[in-house]
Amino acid sequence: MSLQTLKETLTRCTTQQQLQPSSSSSTLRDFGSRFPIHRKPPKSSLAQQFRLLQHPDDPPFLPHTFLSQQQQHVQLEEQEEEDQEPETKRVKFSSAKSSQFQFDHTGPFEPLLLSSDGEFPIVQVPASINCRLLEHQRLGVKFLYDLYKKNHGGILGDDMGLGKTIQTIAFLAAIFGKEGESVLSEKQVEKRDPVLIICPSSVIHNWESEFSKWSNFSVSIYHGANRDLIYDKLEANGVEVLITSFDTYRIHGNSSLSNIHWNIVIIDEAHRLKNEKSKLYKACLEIKTPRRYGLTGTVMQNKILELFNLFDLVAPGSLGTREHFREFYDEPLKHGQRSTAPDRFFQIANKRKQHLVVVLNKFMLRRTKEETIGHLMMGKEDNIVFCAMSDLQKRVYRRMIQLPDIQCLINKDRPCSCGSPLTQVECCKRIVPDGAMWPYLHKDNPDGCDSCPFCLVLPCLVKLQQISNHLELIKPNPKDDPEKQVKDAKFAAAVYGPDIDLVGGSMQNESFMGLSDAEHCGKMRALEKLLLSWFSHGDKVLLFSYSARMLDILEKFIIRKGYCFSRLDGSTPTNLRQSLVDDFNSSPSKQVFLISTRAGGLGLNLVSANRVVIFDPNWNPAQDLQAQDRSFRYGQRRHVVVFRLLAAGSLEELVYSRQIYKQQLSNIAVSGKMEKRYFEGVQDCKEFTGELFGICNLFRDLSDKLFTSEIVELHETRKKDGLKTEHEKIKMSEETGLSESDSETRLCDESTGASTSKPDIEFEDLGIVYAHRNEDIVNSRPAIQGQLSTDGAPSSDSLSNMSLVHQRKKPDCVPKKQKIPLIDERKRAQFSLLAKSMGMDELAFSKWLLSATPVEREKVLIDYNKKKKKLKG
Repeated sequence: MSLQTLKETLTRCTTQQQLQPSSSSSTLRDFGSRFPIHRKPPKSSLAQQFRLLQHPDDPPFLPHTFLSQQQQHVQLEEQEEEDQEPETKRVKFSSAKSSQFQFDHTGPFEPLLLSSDGEFPIVQVPASINCRLLEHQRLGVKFLYDLYKKNHGGILGDDMGLGKTIQTIAFLAAIFGKEGESVLSEKQVEKRDPVLIICPSSVIHNWESEFSKWSNFSVSIYHGANRDLIYDKLEANGVEVLITSFDTYRIHGNSSLSNIHWNIVIIDEAHRLKNEKSKLYKACLEIKTPRRYGLTGTVMQNKILELFNLFDLVAPGSLGTREHFREFYDEPLKHGQRSTAPDRFFQIANKRKQHLVVVLNKFMLRRTKEETIGHLMMGKEDNIVFCAMSDLQKRVYRRMIQLPDIQCLINKDRPCSCGSPLTQVECCKRIVPDGAMWPYLHKDNPDGCDSCPFCLVLPCLVKLQQISNHLELIKPNPKDDPEKQVKDAKFAAAVYGPDIDLVGGSMQNESFMGLSDAEHCGKMRALEKLLLSWFSHGDKVLLFSYSARMLDILEKFIIRKGYCFSRLDGSTPTNLRQSLVDDFNSSPSKQVFLISTRAGGLGLNLVSANRVVIFDPNWNPAQDLQAQDRSFRYGQRRHVVVFRLLAAGSLEELVYSRQIYKQQLSNIAVSGKMEKRYFEGVQDCKEFTGELFGICNLFRDLSDKLFTSEIVELHETRKKDGLKTEHEKIKMSEETGLSESDSETRLCDESTGASTSKPDIEFEDLGIVYAHRNEDIVNSRPAIQGQLSTDGAPSSDSLSNMSLVHQRKKPDCVPKKQKIPLIDERKRAQFSLLAKSMGMDELAFSKWLLSATPVEREKVLIDYNKKKKKLKG
């Protein structure tokens, strides 16, 4: 057959099919052109995907991502195959819908009306966007539009992972009349001033990508070498949305972009503007726009005054003047939170807190994951684990404290030994020529600097944190200049002392076996046993560290143990980061993801991991919380367990205590919560430095103390002593649902931290001296005793509120052979009876709890109580 004959044959076949279509096929073809139908994969392939996604011990259900993305296609395929296997298909998908992950995030295909009745022109979110929004996102869009109508700015303060970017794009699409049936004419739309988005450079392309997915804006990026071309396009009204980075706007945009009148300015990660003295803050103040909107999941990170700075930028004058805010809100709230503050101070702080929340809510919308998508997720458990430092670490830590540099700081306020009425820091001890660090810092100025000796504070803190994490970190870094390497080698030799041979000398250790050995690192010893337990259950782990050198050591440790891993830090090219994330999420063989806390960036979705380890804490609690959210976000289908490792008796305990202080202040000022009062210290108040603030507290030797444990127990003791009247006891029993005697018993248990059953894994075996759950310490709600287990399974008789009791090992008053029990034996027995009533053992019942809905848990309790009544009857 010739080629021409073949072409004619094919043409006739095609023409014949077009001339004789059936009505059903034409209807299906028209439907398919508008809604493309993906071919269903073979059953064996689908089953294999489920086996890869599903934990072997989890109850069977379909992945929610499959349901959410393919919902319409599945329904169509069910109709097509109804004659072949109707019952099988219906049973399979109905079981998924009845699970805890049942949800319909796809709304009706209709616009979301934002403008009020009679308002002209009509403003609405296009149906193509509205149908993909969750309910809390629709409320967020309405909140932004309400501020827009009033020519006000504001803050969208949702938790990370709740879709602040999507809500912003939906809001802008409504304002610009994109893809909707708005009565705005094209001419009217073109006259609108452009939108400026300022964000971190790491998420510029993420914003551009989201705009292309959700709408059809004319988006340009003012970043890099093509800035001048983009500016020309902007002047020619060819840009609707301009995206730039913080640094680009601070350096270049302030001189050119500040002259343009912007319709709206969106500031992503707005907490970057917390410092009113920074150049970036001042540059953003000069932007010509009536409306500035900030997007941030951490409105306040360190100080209450950061709230004022942020709101004074987006909504000027909303909180009054700076001095008024300081006197009316800042000082009362801080002093009211002091543990021994008079009741009068506490009452004033409570009134000011309520007033502040009312004002903030006018310009801020703040939602948490628990409030919005908590029913779609399995929950998160944030454990704080205090690991015992090795004996070698303790000796090196004490030598560091005894260095002349630190002793000069500790004794700064003592009278000078020369007989002068001045203090040491004002007289003879202002400089430290015999120190291990001071001579290098002042090599060009033997008389010191204007801030001596306080210029030593930050370098000394860094060294103490390095010793707390790993002794190798204080050795010279080959990437530094030779002179600094010599200085670091001398310092390392001074603090290693007679133990220098045990750490392989004062120069960097090149031995793989030496670096990967956990013998002299308390945290790595605990991590070693935790990883072994987790991987035996098929868990995947995110391992965070602030230091790239610590990641190098952990990488060697992971290789030595034979675990498969991925790594992402500051040296990872930006264009490769997403592929690393996708590979980790899709590959069952990848067990650990090593991530730098600083270089992790934003928008990294690592929901395949259900265990998070933060190896070293950060002074800013938002950094640690953001790291946790890499795993605990929309799309996570397993219970997430977080382990924050701290070196017991080191500076890290003080770092964590300040985290508690900052988190509680944030909850008080932003959310209006009543928090427990642990600390005597008041931030930025020299009169009340307490146990948290001041140089002397920073360099205290805590190696023979349980600093955090003692503070928590002191609070519980005060709480117990405070219940003096029968009226207060009755009130507590009504709030907790316990009898008066049970309330007293609970107070006693909470104050001592003791219980009477044995844990599955002893703390001594893990090298852990103390542990608790962060939410039980920070939040004011009463803790319910539970059990810390490496697999994260709950073991409390409460089926809806599972938390961890404060636990500590008391070496001075408890014999070594005696084990500290973690849970009341009576509760353990009741839990065992519940498991038997379900026909399960305790382990299987614990795992069932993780996937059960609140309704299912309640039903188990009702059935169990009915059986008990029948047996008694």
